[in-house]
Amino acid sequence: MLDRKKKIAVLDLYNGIPNQGLRCIREILEKFSQEADYQFFDVRTKNEVPDTSYDIYISSGGPGNPLEGNGIWDKKYYSLIDELWDHNKNGHYPKKYVFFICHSYQMVCHHFGLGEITKRKSPSFGILPIHKTKNGIADELFSKLPDPFFAVDSRDWQLIQPRLKVFEEKGAKILALEKIRTHVEYERAIMAVRFSKEFVGVQFHPEAEPVSMEVHFAKPENEEKVIATYGKRKYNNMMTHIRDTDKLESTYNSIIPGFIENAIKKIGLSKQLS
Repeated sequence: MLDRKKKIAVLDLYNGIPNQGLRCIREILEKFSQEADYQFFDVRTKNEVPDTSYDIYISSGGPGNPLEGNGIWDKKYYSLIDELWDHNKNGHYPKKYVFFICHSYQMVCHHFGLGEITKRKSPSFGILPIHKTKNGIADELFSKLPDPFFAVDSRDWQLIQPRLKVFEEKGAKILALEKIRTHVEYERAIMAVRFSKEFVGVQFHPEAEPVSMEVHFAKPENEEKVIATYGKRKYNNMMTHIRDTDKLESTYNSIIPGFIENAIKKIGLSKQLS
């Protein structure tokens, strides 16, 4: 008997704002079309939140303050996360696998009380180095990446001041930190956390694919928008790194595809053993 296709839910937190993140996520999911079906949910604009019947959940980035909601979508979102967490914690099989990106990552870190979510003194934007911790070096999603590795970083908010006691209680581990900045005294942001064997989140955008990103940001209207927001220097630096495809290629190929591949494999294994 053939195993059924896995079900993947994509939680869109972009609040109706045009973006490249969802397109890149869709392109990654298409590579798994023979093994999994996927469905998008417009969480913030339409208050759409999936139920717990899906096998894998990918929660996107998005704009705005991660500490604010409208009292509807955010409550439904956190309720789903708690249900999935409890499902896994209480020993139910197959486990539910969840990947959090940027805005979602900040939200769930706040929800779990892992540290302080604060607004940055200035926005971080570009293709920047990210340094692995000892746990990150050993983690199945990060072990094959160089140290540091590079990823698209676009954020006004950050996770700092980790509450290590809460990390220990939950069994969570810090996997990566932002670039070392010797010229400033600011605390380095926590860029990736493994909340559990099934839950993992990152502050950056591992879905960013270099070729299409270059085409997108080379368009005059997008170039003007980035320069107006971040300045000419940051735009030029970003385009230089995008054209050096090796910087993003390994991150793009390793993290989200690795997460999906591992989840499908482990779900299949648990069903064989049950």
